[in-house]
Amino acid sequence: MLQDSKAFSGFSVDDVPRAKEFYSRTLGLGVDEENGMLRLRVAGGNPVLVYPKPNHVPAEYTTLNFPVDDVEATVRELIARGVTFEKYGDDQDELGIYRGQGPLIAWFKDPAGNVLSVIQA
Repeated sequence: MLQDSKAFSGFSVDDVPRAKEFYSRTLGLGVDEENGMLRLRVAGGNPVLVYPKPNHVPAEYTTLNFPVDDVEATVRELIARGVTFEKYGDDQDELGIYRGQGPLIAWFKDPAGNVLSVIQA
């Protein structure tokens, strides 16, 4: 039934202008704004919808993953742009990169507290 639907994801924020600044300037994504909502232009073609929610509560899980070829280089660049990486345990290095089982991954938050990650492609 839905196999031909071009699905897209979305999540809420409490401050759309602040989110637009973060996603466009800090992360370098293309961002369109329409009807008070943002559409993040990401590789692959399907946008990510970011919508306002006055009583926004960030999810306790990763809402958006960015696959990258070099996690360490990407983390260093994001740190230089002011991003702070989350530490969830002892399996992360000084940069915040998880180097345990599975792919390299590092988590950070957007201004609304949504958890994002860079993950080894």
